[in-house]
Amino acid sequence: GRVDFGIGEGATRLELGGFGIPAKTKRAMSFEAAEEIANMMTMSPYPGYEGESFSMPCRNVLPKPMQKPHPPMWMACTNRDTIKVAAQNGLGALAFSFVDPEEAQAWSEIYYDIIKSEACVPLGHSVNANLAIVSAFSIHPDRLEAIRRGQEGFEFFGFALQSLVARDSLPGYSKIWESFQQERQVGTEEMLRRAASDDPSDFAHAPGIGTPEDLIEHLGALQSSGIDQVIFMQQCGNNRHEDICEALELFAQEVMPEVTRGREEREARKAAELAPYIEAALARKSTRPALTEDEVPVVRASVKKAEVNQSARA
Repeated sequence: GRVDFGIGEGATRLELGGFGIPAKTKRAMSFEAAEEIANMMTMSPYPGYEGESFSMPCRNVLPKPMQKPHPPMWMACTNRDTIKVAAQNGLGALAFSFVDPEEAQAWSEIYYDIIKSEACVPLGHSVNANLAIVSAFSIHPDRLEAIRRGQEGFEFFGFALQSLVARDSLPGYSKIWESFQQERQVGTEEMLRRAASDDPSDFAHAPGIGTPEDLIEHLGALQSSGIDQVIFMQQCGNNRHEDICEALELFAQEVMPEVTRGREEREARKAAELAPYIEAALARKSTRPALTEDEVPVVRASVKKAEVNQSARA
């Protein structure tokens, strides 16, 4: 009962070109398939579908999910335009961008204005009104140690993503890590020197990397900006497994109790506020009728009965 279902249409020639998919058709293709997957998870049997890029005959797709009508559905987003698309389709927005609280608030207002408007017509059979963003994550009682453990890996993650979008690649020969090391603007030692300074302008490491107090402040600012969930990026670059586990334990002990205080009340207020808008959005969705038993097409056995009997006699 803890499954979330996310969709992403792809963005690069490495992805799309590998499957021969034109960039101009990728969103329509992903939405066509995602809507049918939602139907597969909720309909018994799934009545089948013949579309532009996806087709499947009538089958009873199993197992059905424990969450009803289906797990929360999310869409990967990289900018304001795709956040609008997610809201228009009643999908949670997985914003894989690193933004400050001011920008996060602008994104949240755009997203929830659409969720509450007539433009919201759910792709699935429920509305997942949630906005999540990505944050760096490295936590230690000593801020400089947190930076030493996590900053380089976080920078590499961003560099690698940008490389896939903006750089030519030579499959099997491109070396993104080496390129990152050559082009990195500020090395770890210089980053540590700046972080030890009393000058706020030198506080140059990524938000989400620091002491428990730094994390509490960072997450509190995002929460106040209207962000619902934060995805911590930690397993990247040369980050050590032991350091990640230690950071997670420290987060659970010292940060989580602070940032989750009052969560039940906040979520209850949000649910009550959005309930009439979600009900109206679901009423706008056009649903496919379930097949009666008489309408379900017979799937003929691949081996005829006479052939089975003949084989048995032999």
